[in-house]
Amino acid sequence: MLVEEIMKTKVITLTPKSTIAEALKILNEHPIRHIPIVNSGKQVVGIVSDRDVRDASPSIFQQDHASDELYNPIHTIMSTPVVTVHPLDFVEEIAAIFYEQEFACVPVVSENKLVGIVTEKDMLYTLIQLTGTNVQSSQLEVKVPDRAGILPEVANIFGKRKVNITSVLIYPYKSDRQYKILVFRFQTMNPLPIKADLKAAGYQVLGPDAEDPAL
Repeated sequence: MLVEEIMKTKVITLTPKSTIAEALKILNEHPIRHIPIVNSGKQVVGIVSDRDVRDASPSIFQQDHASDELYNPIHTIMSTPVVTVHPLDFVEEIAAIFYEQEFACVPVVSENKLVGIVTEKDMLYTLIQLTGTNVQSSQLEVKVPDRAGILPEVANIFGKRKVNITSVLIYPYKSDRQYKILVFRFQTMNPLPIKADLKAAGYQVLGPDAEDPAL
C-alpha cells in the first residue's frame, strides 16, 4: 500500500510569519494536532504540534500583558528541519519512521511541495485494514518451516474448503529461524474444520485447544 492511498490531501498550514495565536485558533477549531509550516512555494520549512503551541501560550493565571506572547511568529517555536515522505513510499516502510522517531505525523512532499499529511491515526487504521480485523472473520496461526512454497501449500487447504482468506501476515517464530508463523484471517464463523484440516496435513496450529479437545 502506498502513502498516497492513505494520506490526507486537505492540509491546514501556516507560514513562518503567522502568529502563535493563529495556530491556537486553528487547533481549537479543527480536530488536528499538528500544523505544517510552509513558505510561499508550499515548501515545508517547519512543523508545530498542539503541545508546542500550548506550551508557548500564556497561562490563565498570568496577567493580561502576557497575552503578547501569542503574537510572536510561529517560526520561533516550530520544529525544523522536518522529516517528510513521498506519496509513492510504501506505508509499511514509513511505519518504521513513526516507531523509530516517535513521530505523530509526517508531511508528504512531492517535487519539494507539500501534497498531504499522514498521522499515527491514519497508520493505525491502515494496519487494521491490512490485517483484516475490520471485517467479521476468524483467525488461525500456523507454525511452518521457513522454506519456499510453504505459503501456497497452506493456503491451498483453505481453498479446498472454499474459504475466502481476507489477510495473511508472516512473522518469525521466536528466535528459531527455521520456522515462520502464518497468520490467516478468513471469512467463516467456524474455524474448527479448517483447523482440523491443517492438523491432519501435519501443520502445527498455535493457540488454545480448549474449545475442540478432540482435534
